[in-house]
Amino acid sequence: MCYDGWVAREESDSARRIPATAAAMVDLLNSRPHGPGFPDTLQTPETASAVLRPFGQPAAEAPSPQRIAEIRGLRTTLMDIASAPDSAGAAPGWAQLAEWASAVTLRQDFSESGAVRLRQVGGDPVVGGITLAVAELVSDGTWPRLRICANEHCSHVFYDTTRSRTQRWHSYEVCGNKSNVAAYRARKKARPGS
Repeated sequence: MCYDGWVAREESDSARRIPATAAAMVDLLNSRPHGPGFPDTLQTPETASAVLRPFGQPAAEAPSPQRIAEIRGLRTTLMDIASAPDSAGAAPGWAQLAEWASAVTLRQDFSESGAVRLRQVGGDPVVGGITLAVAELVSDGTWPRLRICANEHCSHVFYDTTRSRTQRWHSYEVCGNKSNVAAYRARKKARPGS
């Protein structure tokens, strides 16, 4: 469900609010193949269109193979940034993102009274939409809430909705329980006399 720029995603027992831009970015990053049951959803024009629509892909046309190849490269760059252990590790990814953004021409638009926004006037519109979305997430401080599941067998991207920004798993019921049980068994096995 989408309302007023926010998307409601159902979690186990409560609905959590995720900004629409962040939800679209999570969907883009999770479009990569990342484990059993998660194929590359940019493979078919239908699924690629659905993933790319929030970034400017026209609903009436399928993305071209060239656009999909570009988006895959950009998606890899974004995953390099999101999966970096710290800001120093993310620096090469941010530099690569700057290269992607250099192919897009933006202008300031003052057409609304008292407001300014960036409007794309050149380059691939979907690449521009993605780079503008990243800029929005960085500017409003929500980019660090895009996290990768701590379960080493998962790597699903999620939006951390906790106040403390400490969510570790995309799903506590699936990955959190498995990780906790595995840690408990390892501790129990390591104890003398077990």
